[in-house]
Amino acid sequence: MDKIGDFYGSHRVISPKGLLPQAADVINNDPEICDNEILIDVIALQPTATAFHTLKEKYGDDEEKIKKAIFDIVEKKGKFQDPVTKSGGMLIGVVKKIGKDIKKNRKLNIGDKIATLVSLSLTPLKIYSIEKINLDTEQVFCHADAVIFESGLYTNIPDDLGQELSLAIMDVAGAPAQVAINAKSGDTVCVLGAGKAGLLSLAEAKKRVAPHGKVVCLEYSEKQCKLVKELNLADYVINVNAQEPQKTYEKYMEETGGVLADLTVSTVNVPETELSAILVTKNSGRIYFFTMSTNFVKASLGAEGAGKYTTMVLGAGYYPGHDEITYNIVRENDELRQYFINRYCKNNC
Repeated sequence: MDKIGDFYGSHRVISPKGLLPQAADVINNDPEICDNEILIDVIALQPTATAFHTLKEKYGDDEEKIKKAIFDIVEKKGKFQDPVTKSGGMLIGVVKKIGKDIKKNRKLNIGDKIATLVSLSLTPLKIYSIEKINLDTEQVFCHADAVIFESGLYTNIPDDLGQELSLAIMDVAGAPAQVAINAKSGDTVCVLGAGKAGLLSLAEAKKRVAPHGKVVCLEYSEKQCKLVKELNLADYVINVNAQEPQKTYEKYMEETGGVLADLTVSTVNVPETELSAILVTKNSGRIYFFTMSTNFVKASLGAEGAGKYTTMVLGAGYYPGHDEITYNIVRENDELRQYFINRYCKNNC
């Protein structure tokens, strides 16, 4: 008998009933798939920076405790989801089984290596063992099965970039894509944070605002500030603590000569940075809160209190074609690509 699941995966929800998988507390992670699902043999997970930050705050650099915490979350919920921010991440793996209804509509073959473009917070996941966690790159190498719904998004891992580099950058592909579609020549673009998402966003901003626009990086780490300068990704690199909005605003104004941003992208993985993003953005500007640590009540009320009417956008991780936009950033920027290879690729990349 044919077995068809709901397009959005609601058939996998155990509790509370009536919700979709991301909002649900517990979902069914049985690897027996419906005719409109895809089964993935997982190679590695890439939790969001925010989710991994939560784990490291609690367990430090104790790999075994972090392994157990991840395993326990998945055992309890049927998916990986940070209990605090509710964020997840993404994974790479090999297509293990394809539902017969999927075969009719997608160019996909068993054995294809793919990266998922939907959150782990809604992806049915069954972990059998965790081999290793790279605490530096925040990647989790494991033996596991995962399920993609009919609505699920994924991208084939390109041969020229390899699995480890693709795993690193696909987790944050939504941020540079928003820069690509919103930044234009002559704009001033400000990026908060110089982690993966920040570096990719800065690189895309430099491309989009040329030849007369300016790119500003606000970053807490002196090491990352130095990196941004070495990679020539920003016109202004300002070492600030974005959790101190008044000081951040003052340093920004001093360094830029008072030119507020047309577009601001927040990629930081710590809370209490919303007002810094708001203050450095002009009234007619746009703020994209990519980070899952954002408190949208604080952002909304903070903007109101500051008398700002900027457009503030929720950090949806998906935009059509965002995978290719991000892949092309590292293809076009040799120095940034080499940095990512050195940082994330232990094998061939």
